Amino acid sequence: MPRDVPIAPVARRVERLNARYRHHSAAAVIDRALGDAEIGRIALVSAFGAESAVLLHMISVRDRRIPVLFIDTEMLFPETLAYQQDLAHHFGLEDLRIIRASQTALAAHDPDGDLHHRNSDACCALRKTQPLTHALAPFDAWITGRKRFQNGSRAGLEFFEAEDDIRIKINPLAFWKPQDMQDYMINNRLPRHPLVAKGYPSIGCAPCTAPVAAGQDPRSGRWQGQDKEECGIHFVDGRMIRGPLRQVS
Repeated sequence: MPRDVPIAPVARRVERLNARYRHHSAAAVIDRALGDAEIGRIALVSAFGAESAVLLHMISVRDRRIPVLFIDTEMLFPETLAYQQDLAHHFGLEDLRIIRASQTALAAHDPDGDLHHRNSDACCALRKTQPLTHALAPFDAWITGRKRFQNGSRAGLEFFEAEDDIRIKINPLAFWKPQDMQDYMINNRLPRHPLVAKGYPSIGCAPCTAPVAAGQDPRSGRWQGQDKEECGIHFVDGRMIRGPLRQVS
């Protein structure tokens, strides 16, 4: 959405947006965000993972032309790649953008494809964070599927966040509970990721994702044995989140 007049800094706009939409539903946040001049040009970033169908459906019934960015790290499960194609067709997405690291960058920094064994943060930066940063350059805001119930660094999520002073992150599902997700999937008859039935409630790259036992934190299968809970796409104060958010007085 082009603008003809100067707008407030990102942090100030985020404060106003959270105050304005504090008591709205997820659907209402999306509806208002798509037309709010304080937000601007929006893309949805989707991993096409275990719960991605919910937001993809919400967007598709409003405007199938909204850009959807999918990061193909080239280390994803085959099931995820097949699911991505199935959902894109099912929802009729008209602007799906497949984002990958450049072959030059991969040849320079991960020629043998084993960087994840040596430095998972560097691997995520190379295959996820850097390509997404380039892909998001034309946008003022992006929609994520993060939720408070995922705990850790996500426990204090609001609907809107400031990504440094660059753009706004929108978390329409921030206040949803696990049962809300299940109900929406069932009520709208949404296709499920095939790995969910095999014990994968949170799905990332194949080498860094393991099944989770019933009752465990759904994200505990990501980067098992490492002091790491985010891939680096989501930052606070310009830094990758590795543990719980610090409390702000």
